[in-house]
Amino acid sequence: MKILLVSAHPEPRSLNGVLRDVAIKELEAQGHEVRVSDLYADGWKSEIDRADFPALAPDARLKPAAASGEAFADDSLTADVKAEQEKLLWADTLILQFPLWWFTMPAILKGWVDRVYAYGFAYGVGEHSDTRWGDRYGEGTLAGKRAMLLVTAGGWEEHYSDRGINGPIDDLLFPINHGILYYPGYDVLPPFVAYRVDRLDEAGVAAVAERLRERMRTLGSIPPIPFRRQNGGDYLIPSMRLRPELGEPDANGFALHQNDADAAG
Repeated sequence: MKILLVSAHPEPRSLNGVLRDVAIKELEAQGHEVRVSDLYADGWKSEIDRADFPALAPDARLKPAAASGEAFADDSLTADVKAEQEKLLWADTLILQFPLWWFTMPAILKGWVDRVYAYGFAYGVGEHSDTRWGDRYGEGTLAGKRAMLLVTAGGWEEHYSDRGINGPIDDLLFPINHGILYYPGYDVLPPFVAYRVDRLDEAGVAAVAERLRERMRTLGSIPPIPFRRQNGGDYLIPSMRLRPELGEPDANGFALHQNDADAAG
């Protein structure tokens, strides 16, 4: 496989740095080709502004979505953005690696998504009609590829459990897994999460590293999260609400958008 690992931690000597190197070494040992985008080391520009759209007239109002669509269509996106888009098209699998800061990804990684996921590339694609609502949520530019989150958290695993004070980890990561990865078409693998990372001793780091090696060995075979496909008949178009006969009668929230019956079958 061809694998792109996008890393977002400012300290190379951190546990994230250790795990990044463990993942790369194991993947290469398995014969995979790996490329890395180290956002902090690369000095990635995270904010969208007028500099991202050099073809935009100086007196024109900046509308980021429209500007990115026009720049993508006429091939005038900046070189750093185009390079990342080319990596995404090259890779069979994407790994986003980051520490969980304030219940989400670091700003630099969100900025990578904001700038690289241009209109016409990651969204705004496909037919909109009475039976389809664009190529998204299981379809799109990146369909047929796999993606996974590699996350470190300072809190206890119990804090991120079904009744934990921080909320279930799957709920916290849903906007990334479903909204950033599944939206443009990726098959999204269950996340790899390491907990209490600031308190790990040498043995603890070794245990997490070994668990990560095992995950890297199964990267091509582990079943993805069974998210429902938007255009597969489960949703009413154009309201995009799940059909009333699907899911548990009183259920709501993120879990509705997984078809666990299909996964079990």
